[in-house]
Amino acid sequence: MALHPSLEPIAALIGTWRGPGRGEYPTITSFEYTEEVTFTDVGKPFLHYVQRTTSPEGAPMHTETGFLRVSAEGVVEFVLAQPTGQTELAEGLLVTAPDGFSCELHSRVVNSGSAKQVDATIRRLELTDGTLTTTFAMAAVGVPMTHHLSSELRHVG
Repeated sequence: MALHPSLEPIAALIGTWRGPGRGEYPTITSFEYTEEVTFTDVGKPFLHYVQRTTSPEGAPMHTETGFLRVSAEGVVEFVLAQPTGQTELAEGLLVTAPDGFSCELHSRVVNSGSAKQVDATIRRLELTDGTLTTTFAMAAVGVPMTHHLSSELRHVG
């Protein structure tokens, strides 16, 4: 199965990535976790995405799933669903470099009736020299846009 041409700039994401992460937010106690993300080529112009985090003891913490695609104009679109009752449509420009790429994705968020209020998020993905660095900020529960999560992942398969 040939990779769709629109995915060539992000083809290095395909596979599973794992590494340490750290979370903080004004309304919670800071914490550490292990993050694992998998990007799968399904033969279409998008990658399927699954993310899971576990505590240092190995207990499940969070998961989300979605789809990542790149438009002809070089805009990355990330559509995500979370079990906490939010969906995100995050978009931003893809910036390519000889050793990888970066993108900062600003989202529109829809909350279910029982979910905590999340107004907006910003996700940053940066692939450099074989390391995938992620950061996540959110405006939620009355707190303005504030850093929440960061991780540094290595390709494991």
